[in-house]
Amino acid sequence: MLGISNQKVDKTVVEKKVYSLKLLQTPRSGRVLAYWIVGLSIVIIFCLFLPWQQNIEGTGSITALTPQDRPQEVPSVIAGQIRRWHIQEGQFISEGDTILVLSEVKAEYFDPEQLVRLREQVDAKEDAIDATRDNIRAIDVQISALETGLGLSLDKARNKLRQARFKVTSDSADFEAIKRQLFLQEDLFKRSNSQYEKGLMSLNEYQSREAKLQEMRAKVVATQNKYAVSQQELINARIELNSLQAEYQEKIFKAQSDKSYYQTYLATSQGELSESRNKYANIDIRTNQYVIRAPQDGFIVKTLRAGIGENIKEGDAVVTIQPARPRVAVELYVRAMDVPLVTRGREVRLEFDGWPALQFSGWPNVSVGTFGGVVTVIDQVGSEKGEYRLLITPKEGENEQEWPEQLRLGAGAYGWVMLEDVPVWYEIWRRFNGFPPSLYEAPGGEEKKEPVQAKK
Repeated sequence: MLGISNQKVDKTVVEKKVYSLKLLQTPRSGRVLAYWIVGLSIVIIFCLFLPWQQNIEGTGSITALTPQDRPQEVPSVIAGQIRRWHIQEGQFISEGDTILVLSEVKAEYFDPEQLVRLREQVDAKEDAIDATRDNIRAIDVQISALETGLGLSLDKARNKLRQARFKVTSDSADFEAIKRQLFLQEDLFKRSNSQYEKGLMSLNEYQSREAKLQEMRAKVVATQNKYAVSQQELINARIELNSLQAEYQEKIFKAQSDKSYYQTYLATSQGELSESRNKYANIDIRTNQYVIRAPQDGFIVKTLRAGIGENIKEGDAVVTIQPARPRVAVELYVRAMDVPLVTRGREVRLEFDGWPALQFSGWPNVSVGTFGGVVTVIDQVGSEKGEYRLLITPKEGENEQEWPEQLRLGAGAYGWVMLEDVPVWYEIWRRFNGFPPSLYEAPGGEEKKEPVQAKK
């Protein structure tokens, strides 16, 4: 035992001869178990250094990416009474197909010939407007003719006034000349009177000169009268010129007054015509609203009204339609502490209700039955539960499996938003301490964009 002697003891011989040593031997099964434990420990230690892809888990459901692909209620624009149904639940309908037909419930629309009567009123008002326009055009022509006539008459009156002035001037000159001749004739008669008294002139010659004097005095009176008449004619010409302008202005003002009246009537008629056309269009549109049609292709999910003869109000929904061929997406809800790590474009692995799957969240390549997606939308506001919604759309690629066509809106979904690769031991340590993923690295991959302000 101490190695002092040079003689060696055969361990195998001793163990065969000494029974107690046999009892102290380690059993073979224990050695095998120790080998297994050591081997598993080595495997576990090896696995601790394998890469593990961090992820954020979320639950949600299938929805439509765009609003027009989501279930919608078809309302009735007008109040009415259900007269006839044309569909049933679960039926596929195309855009424009009739859903139901309504009948009128308001007394002011009961007249079946209301559109015809309104059309007649519109036509009559249009004829009245055309006649009014013709009257206005005729008055314009009349005013133009009056203005032309006024111009011609004024020119004529001015010429007449000018002639009267010339005549007054001529008669005035004649009157002055005849007065001069009378003065000379009176002077000659005075000399003749003196000669006659002295006997130097005969009686016949004296009487002849006296007759000429009387004749000259008569001419002076006639010329004076003529001059007075010319002055009166000048005054009359001036009066006629002024009265003529006033007369024509009165006629023009009356025509303009009539035109203003017709223009006022025309404006009023046009307003009434617009009201009639508006009423006609409203009733025409209301008549078309008696038939409720499908706004787009889809399936009738549920009828919200039942029976025949039921009254509905304006805006009441009658059926719910699920649009055909919606662009599906998955809305996942994640915790508020995880949403800062999520960016648009992140890969997501999805598991749908009804499709069996075997998911290894840290090793997505070995998962079976899951489908790929990418983060398209991240809500800016959390839900009432404090979670944030992500919209996931299908991931495109040759190696990616397409989402099943049988997916229906509202079905459940479970997803994992894939993050960065870390060692397994780090992931275990993170989870043990309750730290969020990617503790040592800030998220990236999404650019913040400033909001665009609306133009004023």
